[in-house]
Amino acid sequence: MDPMHSGMRYTPKATEHDWDPSLQFLPVSDSKKLEKKKRPGKVGAVIGLIVFFLIISLMTGLLVWHFHFRKDVRVKKMFTGSMKITNQVFEDAYENPNSTEFKSLARQVASQLKEIYSKTPQLSKYYVGSTIQAFSEGSVIAYYTSEFTVPAGQEAAVDNTMASMNQIVDKQQEQQRRRHSDRGTSDLVFDDILTSELDTRLFKSSKAFSYSQHTKDNHIGVLESPGFPNYPYPPNTLVQWQLRADRGHVIKLDFDTFNLEENCKKDFVKIYDSLVAIESRVIEEICGYYSPRDHLTFTSSGNVMLVTFVTDEANNYPGFRAHVSQVPGKTRASSCGGTLSGSSGTFTSPNYPNFYPPRSFCEWSIQVPSDKHIKVTFDKFLISEPGQNNNMCLKDYVEINGKKLCGDFHNVIETAQTNFLKVKFSSDASYVDRGFTAKYEAFEPKDPCPNKFMCTNGNCISSLLKCDGWNDCGDNSDERKCQCEKSQISCKNGLCKPKFWLCDGVNDCGDNTDELNCGLCANGQFTCSNSKCVSEKQKCDGSDDCGDGSDEANCERSNSVKCTSYTYQCKNKNCVNKMNPECDGVDDCSDGSDEENCNCGEQPFKTSRIVGGQDASPGEFPWQVGLHIKGSSHVCGASVISDRWIVTAAHCVQDDAKTRYSQPGTWEVYLGLHDQRQKSKAVKRGLKQVISHPSYNAHTFDFDIALMELDSPVTLSDYIRPICLPSPSYMFPAGHSVWITGWGATREGGYGPNVLQKAEVRIINSTVCNDLMGGQLTSRMLCAGVLAGGVDACQGDSGGPLSSLSTGRMFLAGVVSWGDGCARRNKPGIYTAVTKFRGWIKEKTGV
Repeated sequence: MDPMHSGMRYTPKATEHDWDPSLQFLPVSDSKKLEKKKRPGKVGAVIGLIVFFLIISLMTGLLVWHFHFRKDVRVKKMFTGSMKITNQVFEDAYENPNSTEFKSLARQVASQLKEIYSKTPQLSKYYVGSTIQAFSEGSVIAYYTSEFTVPAGQEAAVDNTMASMNQIVDKQQEQQRRRHSDRGTSDLVFDDILTSELDTRLFKSSKAFSYSQHTKDNHIGVLESPGFPNYPYPPNTLVQWQLRADRGHVIKLDFDTFNLEENCKKDFVKIYDSLVAIESRVIEEICGYYSPRDHLTFTSSGNVMLVTFVTDEANNYPGFRAHVSQVPGKTRASSCGGTLSGSSGTFTSPNYPNFYPPRSFCEWSIQVPSDKHIKVTFDKFLISEPGQNNNMCLKDYVEINGKKLCGDFHNVIETAQTNFLKVKFSSDASYVDRGFTAKYEAFEPKDPCPNKFMCTNGNCISSLLKCDGWNDCGDNSDERKCQCEKSQISCKNGLCKPKFWLCDGVNDCGDNTDELNCGLCANGQFTCSNSKCVSEKQKCDGSDDCGDGSDEANCERSNSVKCTSYTYQCKNKNCVNKMNPECDGVDDCSDGSDEENCNCGEQPFKTSRIVGGQDASPGEFPWQVGLHIKGSSHVCGASVISDRWIVTAAHCVQDDAKTRYSQPGTWEVYLGLHDQRQKSKAVKRGLKQVISHPSYNAHTFDFDIALMELDSPVTLSDYIRPICLPSPSYMFPAGHSVWITGWGATREGGYGPNVLQKAEVRIINSTVCNDLMGGQLTSRMLCAGVLAGGVDACQGDSGGPLSSLSTGRMFLAGVVSWGDGCARRNKPGIYTAVTKFRGWIKEKTGV
């Protein structure tokens, strides 16, 4: 209580009539002490008055602050949860929130939740109320949300208390059972209580919609984002779908269209293995753009699932459509795993390459002939989730040879020194991934790699690959204790590396040996492109000290400078010295011309993480073109640069004794093609004209570039898009990663694949490359090779794109031209440098 409000409100004034007549006054020994004292002087009065007003002001201020400005700041906290009611049996009426049975049980659950919170000191003062959202089988599972208003600073205490609700309820129920042991109780009995704080993004939307759906056998339901497919989804919206399956079944959710904003902090779909948004039951959170063939399929562990869709205030996209069905649920013992025997075989995680279900467990017992040992190779391995420690593997994992594996990798080998081996797979209740595919095989204990080199990791490779400078084993064991040849870089740490990587700006040796003594000039000097040496201090100082402008190129600032071959020229003829300024989202030119014509080079589909795969995803390279001879098979590749024009190699359109390749009528053009067996799904066009570069040299492959005009424009789509064309000053530095794509032969002298292939390669220093190729390079050629060897452009890839990613867009760095064989060691691929032909392309096509 405030002390101002305690005690008497006033002091009565005494009068002589109020005196008690029996009261006696004792005599005073010093009569002077009873004399009336003099009043204080004027100065004292003034000082006293000031002090009085100061005290009054201070007290008034304190009172105003206390009652007006000192607000009781509270934070709204929402928790979701589920609990099993063990003394109830599920009734079909519990599915309907409007039924009498639902409402009656919901009231009872809410009442007991209130009682539980009221008996918990850390929660009782802050509790607002609970809402029962749904019930499901097993015996009966109740799903609820509880709201609290918590004083600022007390959130952690409430969070910790809610996290231990299972123990709190168990303790309270045990005490209750003891009190009512003689006469019983009608209260509900709770078990398996699970709570988590609700994702705050799920209750900030201005518009909210909720739907429920019960799947049946032989029926496929549909989930669509609002407005799909005719309109983009609305802003600031929350949509939730509660999905159920029949008892003994699980839910399968399969997206055939998925196109959301790329950033999951803005728009996202979140899927739960529950009927409310319990964070420890999240199956996956997804956003961005996925191909319909990307296996975006999820399976519940039980017969319920919640799908939530949240949008922010801007950048609305087409949305999604998913199909919902139910499939028979299986027991843990029969859903995966089992006994594997024989000399070899394969096995995968559940639903691979789709996402495995939460709460899965599989165990394989592998047995090979008694005189052999077992080798298991994981070709693809994708078992990751937020919070997963790849060293500990406490969440999802594979257990083999007594150790746990998790994370992302490929071609990992485990061997057993016996003919019997167990492999276990386990997933927890939250966040799933693609899983794995593996093969097992028997091998001779005394000779695990007959006529081959055995790597430390158990892999077997050709003995010819040892000490060739390439990490063929995967663990680099084939490159240790080597004697380097003259054609290799002899690293100081004992490794041998191909001369591919000499002076490319990348530390391939690991000790930087391959990047030493790469310049022509002394330390502290900059080597100009014309070989002149200037001080490093003169680089990017605004002055052309080299004489060719190379010391002022690639500077971070984008000042207007003198135009050289190293600067970007704007439409207004001014030049900027920023490296590759076009289409990077920044207006570097004063007229904004560097950001014009930027509707190109975008990869619409989010690529799935199939590690080590060579197949491209459908729509991953939408500028890729397949060139066919009419009535025949694939011959060359090309790249889309507009709705009417494509770029290919000049050597693809040179006549021979049998075929007139230079004539438009010879060709069929397939755009949006992914699989050569499914040409009917692609867009087919004829040609209006073929323009080969007039300076093309069939002996040296110099000027190896050609243009083709389609006989009619093509409609651009997710699967047909132009690649960006680089300006003449665009730089593709040595060491920069680029992509080659095509349907060319997968090995020298081999056959082409049906599915479009991709490989990541690296730009190679032109001087080093020219030495490797016997001095055959010209200034119009670009050199690129692979990081690990064994992959290269080959027959049938000619004319296709060398794609370079920059600021979120792909640029056409080169056109596949020629090479010395395919994927030979120390023999990189040679590409026509598109930057050298930008003016010619503009002149002929207007692009």
